[in-house]
Amino acid sequence: MGDNDLQNRGQGHRERLRTKFAEGGLDRFTDEEVVEFLLTLGTPRKDVRSQARDALKRFGSLSNTLAAPMHKLIEIKGIGPKNALYLNIAHQIAGRYLKDKAKEKAFLGSSRSVFDYLFHSMRDLKREIFKVLFLNRKNVLITDQDVFLGSLSGSAVYPREIMTLALEHKAAAMVFVHNHPSGDPSPSIEDLKVTRDLVWASRLLMIQVLDHVIIGHNNYYSFADENLIHKYTKEFDERFNP
Repeated sequence: MGDNDLQNRGQGHRERLRTKFAEGGLDRFTDEEVVEFLLTLGTPRKDVRSQARDALKRFGSLSNTLAAPMHKLIEIKGIGPKNALYLNIAHQIAGRYLKDKAKEKAFLGSSRSVFDYLFHSMRDLKREIFKVLFLNRKNVLITDQDVFLGSLSGSAVYPREIMTLALEHKAAAMVFVHNHPSGDPSPSIEDLKVTRDLVWASRLLMIQVLDHVIIGHNNYYSFADENLIHKYTKEFDERFNP
């Protein structure tokens, strides 16, 4: 089979993908077809099904493939800088979309919504970042702010500074978020202590702590889901408001 025949077959397959997307969006696509569709943007005249298959095999999932660093993507035979760029752009657009949607409504109905909002920007960081989401009385996001860089054991998180920021933003509620570069979101002893101290400090100012979410690699740990936010609040009330 000649090069022209291969190009014609590839072109016909790309047209079928475009038609499939136009008729039903990505809901009808397999993960391999999603990656393939994006790769066709950078390689318009060649069949890229094998590259899409290899990428998913190497990175394990669609989300991991889209979030993979460009230098890792171009290590796959047939995926060049232009292809990697389109995959990376799709990843960045997804993150921007989630952040924009969060500003439009009360999005913090669950720990999962917090994870979806931030994992695109935090899951691959090489150092820990401690972030605070400040919310109004309707749980609509006012702003999010990075407040500390470094592991909680190596970089003190000062409740006083966070409370000062909460008052400046006139926040009625807060969500704390940080990442674990190791990929394991299980809380450390220091994580537990810091969260309790922050809940207690917030209680003094009558600011509600909704959650503390630790982001790992495609997973997370929620203090609220584990009932620890409620536990720390109850401990404060029993000790200081008997």
